[in-house]
Amino acid sequence: MTGTDTALWHRIAAHAIGPPEASLTFAARLARENRWGLSHAQAVIDEYRRFCYLAVTAGHSVTPSDAVDQAWHLHLTYSRDYWQVFCPAVLGTELHHGPTQGGPAERTRYYQQYADTLAAYEAAFDMAPPAAIWPAAQQRFIADPRCVRVNLSNAIILPRRVALALSLLVFVVGWLAGRTM
Repeated sequence: MTGTDTALWHRIAAHAIGPPEASLTFAARLARENRWGLSHAQAVIDEYRRFCYLAVTAGHSVTPSDAVDQAWHLHLTYSRDYWQVFCPAVLGTELHHGPTQGGPAERTRYYQQYADTLAAYEAAFDMAPPAAIWPAAQQRFIADPRCVRVNLSNAIILPRRVALALSLLVFVVGWLAGRTM
């Protein structure tokens, strides 16, 4: 029997996050806040549901991908739904968010928990987690922590190569302008 054959899974899958009459749905808010398309946000929500299932059934601590963590963070802001409905009636238990305290030991612990989560996912759902939402542990804990969230309404993001080329161009043009005067 896979995870999707259980009563717990059916409760998780059936639970609608957020008020149904809201103009800005949970999925739309998640998409907007992360600059994702609506279909990707919905896929992340589906994976968040799988993560919640694993959190209850895996038998060990589980760690979400960054995308799934964004869905979890947003769900926590819908506090009445999360604490008064989702945890007690859907999951049947409290699901607390425990962020890292930092340092090498914590990074090692969360790296291993994440790798264990990916293995538990495969065992529970009889398939590998989608790499676009659940990257490998190496990506999640070595490369991704160097990322930052940026408000694109007041910043311009350029690839490093383009920024270096533009800097060089400005320098050369300035140097040439100084020579001609």
